[in-house]
Order: sequence, then structure tokens, then C-alpha cells
Amino acid sequence: MQIKEKKMYNEKVLQHFKDPHNVGTMENPDGYGEVGSSECGDTMKMYIKVDDNKITDIKYQTYGCCAAIASSSIATDMALGKTIEEAQAMSKMDIVQELGGLPEKKIHCSLLAEDALKEAIKDYKSK
Repeated sequence: MQIKEKKMYNEKVLQHFKDPHNVGTMENPDGYGEVGSSECGDTMKMYIKVDDNKITDIKYQTYGCCAAIASSSIATDMALGKTIEEAQAMSKMDIVQELGGLPEKKIHCSLLAEDALKEAIKDYKSK
């Protein structure tokens, strides 16, 4: 008897988990945000460079599950090239939708990407 494995994540989520985009740190970022989740222990740092009110470079470091890493990867792809206002308007549901969905119990992971981006923007605006 063959047992079929039920996939928790879709292919796009797995692609961003296995080959994440924009991973790393940044020297002298224009904005920096760091957030964590007491619920699951995930942490995320996000760095942005801004030129003429547009995000021209973005990097992140995430310690967390597949959903947190995939959410970070897609959120940075989505924010790159956007104005500060456009990036600030991004929501966790925009991130989840761009990923093609996440399991209900993992949606909170996308909140970290949204929060880290908004913290980096807040830091940028405070300078």
C-alpha cells in the first residue's frame, strides 16, 4: 500500500524557502527593522536602501520556519523598487496572496515580514 504525502506548502512557497531571494545583511542601511514572534520563536532583521523615495536595495535575515523564510523572500521581492508609501501599504495578506497561500496556522509567519519591513521604513523616516 502506497501512502501519499500531503504537502503543507505549495510549490511557490517551497521555491522561496529552498532558494530565497535577497538574503543577507547590509552596510549602512537607510532603514533597519528587527522583529520576533513569542508565539513561535521566529526572528527577522530587514535592511533597506532608499533613493529618491524608492527602495533600491533590500536584504533580510530570518531565523524561522519555511513559511517565515518564504514570506521574507517574497516580501523583499515585492518591496524592491516600490516607493516608501507603496511598501508601507503592503499587508500580510498581500504577502500570503503573492505566495499563493499558506496554511492557516502559518499565516502569522507572514506578519513578521510585514512588521520587519514597516520597522525598517519607520527607522528610515526617523533619520
